[in-house]
Amino acid sequence: MTRKLRLCAAVGAGLLALVLAHAAAAQKPGGILKSYSIDSPASMSIHEEATVFAVRPMMGVFNNLVMYDQHVKQNSMQSIVPDLAMSWSWDEESGRKLTFKLRQGVKWHDGRPFTAADVKCTWDLLLGRANDKLRLNPRKTWYRNLEEVTTSGDYEVTFVMQRPQPALLALLASGFSPVYPCHVSAKDMRQHPIGTGPFKFVEFKPNESIKVTKNPDYWKPERPYLDGIEYTIIKNVSTAILTFASGKLDITFGGLSVPLTRQISEQAPQAICEMNPTNVGRTLLINREVPPFNNAELRRAMTLALDRQAFIDIVTEGKGNTGGAMLPMPDGVWGMPPELLQTLPGYGGDVQKNRAEARTIMQKLGYGPDKRIGVKLSTRDLPPFRDPAVILIDQLKQVYIDAELEPIDTPQWFPRLSRKDFTVALSLIGNGVDDPDQTFYENYVCGAEGNHSGYCNPEVDTMVDRQSIETDQQKRKELVWQIEKKLVEDGARPMIFYAPAGNCHYPYVKDLTIVANSIYNGWRMEDVWLDR
Repeated sequence: MTRKLRLCAAVGAGLLALVLAHAAAAQKPGGILKSYSIDSPASMSIHEEATVFAVRPMMGVFNNLVMYDQHVKQNSMQSIVPDLAMSWSWDEESGRKLTFKLRQGVKWHDGRPFTAADVKCTWDLLLGRANDKLRLNPRKTWYRNLEEVTTSGDYEVTFVMQRPQPALLALLASGFSPVYPCHVSAKDMRQHPIGTGPFKFVEFKPNESIKVTKNPDYWKPERPYLDGIEYTIIKNVSTAILTFASGKLDITFGGLSVPLTRQISEQAPQAICEMNPTNVGRTLLINREVPPFNNAELRRAMTLALDRQAFIDIVTEGKGNTGGAMLPMPDGVWGMPPELLQTLPGYGGDVQKNRAEARTIMQKLGYGPDKRIGVKLSTRDLPPFRDPAVILIDQLKQVYIDAELEPIDTPQWFPRLSRKDFTVALSLIGNGVDDPDQTFYENYVCGAEGNHSGYCNPEVDTMVDRQSIETDQQKRKELVWQIEKKLVEDGARPMIFYAPAGNCHYPYVKDLTIVANSIYNGWRMEDVWLDR
C-alpha cells in the first residue's frame, strides 16, 4: 500500500509539473501591444496628473509599495497584494504606524538601486516638504493625515499618521501612488520618467504618441511578456474606432459609450467587448463665489432641475446608474442603498414636482420667463463631458437659466478648475480608489485639491475623519451614508449620474482584466501577452 501511495504521489507530481510547464509555455513572450488614446496628457508624471491619459501608459513604468491584484475586477482591501513592499504590519497599540519591509535587489531603470530613501523622498514630495516641488499636486489631500515617513536601514519604511487610518493601504495601492526615485528631479519626471516597473519609458510626442518598451532587468522573473506598448493619440473617437476595427490596433483605450461599443461589435464581431461601471461620475459644478450663484437657494433650484434618468436614458441607453458621492452598489463597495438614495432631495422620481419647486424658488429670487440668467457652461472638450453638458443646458432652461457651452482643451481644463476660473461647469469625478477616504478627502473636505466648487462644512469634515478611523466596515458604511446625505442636502457638488464605459480587445490579447470600480488601477500590464 505504501509503495502504491508513493507511486501515485510521484505520478501526480509529474502530471502537476507537466501542467505547470504547459501553462508557463502557453504565455508567449514578444510583440508590441498597440492601442490609442483620445487625449494628450500635459506630462508623464503620474503624481502631477489627474487623468487616465497619463496613468494608463505610465503605470507599467512604475511600481507601488502595494497594488490591487491585476486579475481581480473589483478593487477592495481584500485584493491588495505586495509590490515593492514584501510585507506590511500595523502598530496594534496605537494604530498610527504602518511599516513596510521592502524588496532588495530592485533597480531603477537607470541602474541605481531602489531603497527606503526613495519611498521617503516620494511622500516628502507629496507632502510639500522636499526641496524639489511638484508643479501640480492633485492628491496632496490623500495624505493630510500622514505625519511623516521614517526609514530604518535601506529596506524598511514606516508611515506615521496623526490618527489611525486603516484605508491608507487602499490609497497606496492605487495606480496614482507610484514610488519615485530620489535622484531624478520632478521636472525630469514630467518628460522622461524613471521607474522600477516592467516597462521603460521611450518617448512622449504630445498629440502624437506615447511609447514604452520592455524592461529586461525587471525584478519579477519572466515579466513582462510584451516587448512594448504603443499608444497613438487619436482625438477623433470615430477615427480611433475605425482604426481598431481595421485590425491596426489590438485594444481600445476604454471609455467608450454604449453606442460606440455596439458599433465596434458590429464592425469587428471577433473583438471581445465589455461594459464596466468605471467609478466616474458626471457632476454639476457651481462656483459658489460668483454672483448670483453664491446664493444657496439658487443652487438648490439648479439641483432640483436635474432629471437624472433622462441623462441615463440618452447618454447610456439606460445602462447607467444614479448615486451619491460613492459608486452605487453592487459595483461599488461603499454605495448608498437605493431605498436611502431615493429619499434625498432631487433623487425622487417626480421630476416635474421637483422642477415646480425649483421654479418657485427662482421666482422668489426675482427670476422668471422674462428675467433669465445667462451663463457659460464650461466643460472639457471630450465626448464624455460634452454629451451630458448639452443635456444639462436643456434642463437648466426649465429653471430660467440659459447656458452656453464652453468646451475647454485638456491642458487648460484642470488648471482652470484649480483656479476656479469658471462659473458653472459639467465635470467628471474619476475616483482613483473606491474608498471614502479618497473620495471625501480629495473632493469634498475644506480646501481639498479636487474641491473645485469651494464647498466647506467643518461639520462634514469632522464626519469624514470619524468614518476614516472606523475599523468595522458596516459601521463605516453607515457613517459614509450619513455624509452622503449631508452632501446632497448642502448641494456640495450634485452628482448627476454614473455612466459605464466600454473596452474592447481582440481575442489574442491574453490575461487582461478590466477593473470595474476604478479606471486608474489596472494597467500594470506585466502579465498581458499576445497569442499570435
